[in-house]
Amino acid sequence: MTTEQVAKRLVELMRQGKVLEAQSELYSKDIVCIEPDSAPVKTTRGFQAVAEKGKAFAAMIEERHGGSVSDPLVAGRYFSIEMTLDATLKGMGRQLLDEICVYEVKDGKIVFEQFFY
Repeated sequence: MTTEQVAKRLVELMRQGKVLEAQSELYSKDIVCIEPDSAPVKTTRGFQAVAEKGKAFAAMIEERHGGSVSDPLVAGRYFSIEMTLDATLKGMGRQLLDEICVYEVKDGKIVFEQFFY
């Protein structure tokens, strides 16, 4: 898959709420995820660790009120999307999360993701 094909597929699955399916299909086993300094864990390495981090975040969601995923912006082997999530999080109340996500693709798989929020 090209970077554009990976980007479009990720957006398609994310808009359907199929985050774990997107990871299983599109992420490299050696994926690296970078979060902002304010996050509890700054760097996560490897598919299993990234998947577990995603499951832990999903478990924090009490109620989802809405959200969106933008169309991807593709340049070379990189792409970015904007994601929003309006949700009630356990112990934190209702939150509006807005982030820019940057991805790198090699050999048809996402090998790197970084989140800015």
